[in-house]
Amino acid sequence: MDLAELGAFLKSRRDRIRPADVGLPTGPRRRVPGLRRDEVAQLAGASVEYYIELERGAGSQPSEQMLAALARALRLTLDERDHLYHLAGRPLPAPGGPAAHVHPGMLDLLDRLTGTPAQVITDVHVTLVQNRLAKALLGDQVHFEGHSRSFVFRWFTDPQARKLYPEQDHEHQSRSFTADLRAAVARRGGRDRETQELVAALLERSPQFAALWEERDVAVRREEQKRIIHPSLGTIELNCLNLFSEDGRQRLLWFTPTLGTGAVEQLELLGVVGNQNLVAGDFSI
Repeated sequence: MDLAELGAFLKSRRDRIRPADVGLPTGPRRRVPGLRRDEVAQLAGASVEYYIELERGAGSQPSEQMLAALARALRLTLDERDHLYHLAGRPLPAPGGPAAHVHPGMLDLLDRLTGTPAQVITDVHVTLVQNRLAKALLGDQVHFEGHSRSFVFRWFTDPQARKLYPEQDHEHQSRSFTADLRAAVARRGGRDRETQELVAALLERSPQFAALWEERDVAVRREEQKRIIHPSLGTIELNCLNLFSEDGRQRLLWFTPTLGTGAVEQLELLGVVGNQNLVAGDFSI
């Protein structure tokens, strides 16, 4: 662990990023060429005091979750992300886990989708990062632990998760999630620990999943229409679109209004409603 070099590395990455690169206002007067320390802290979800200590090479060893948040805030490449973890004396996170590296280009697209809900998830439906409207529509999805990080697991084991969709859509969603998970399992290969343990837990906990898994249907979820139940705005009819990473392990999801419905007005109201009165964990996709 080299906290002094870690701090110097963070500063060097901060200096190269313009506020506009990460969706922040430039402002008329700036005394630094790149981001300010408080802006990095804001993007990473850390306190300003904590981040200042990190750049000074002081304080305690940052957690893996904080390192992942800093890597995303500073738009680090995969090699830069790995270097950050090495300096902090932390093991590299698993490719499909919640601290997985998100390609800077995908994060850049997410930043630019300010007028529509959007988020980045893994191929087993672990949410990695959300924009403001996605949190307003679906709730905060990045705080779950264990198998519950995957919405597929929550869908088949937690009745609360099913409140997102009308009951008449549940059968379709169950089949769709199962077929998509089978495609992910095959893509990753038989030695992938995350998918093996996830499927084993689902087979043990959910008779419905076990029956659907036995049918061996396979289909990647690329785009479809969804009816999403929002606690304040009612049922919103949306198109769910996907942009896949090269290895297929991550996808950027964004939602657009379904033509001929009231979804345009509902999404406009969603920006006003924000995250108010949403209970974290109630919703996901």
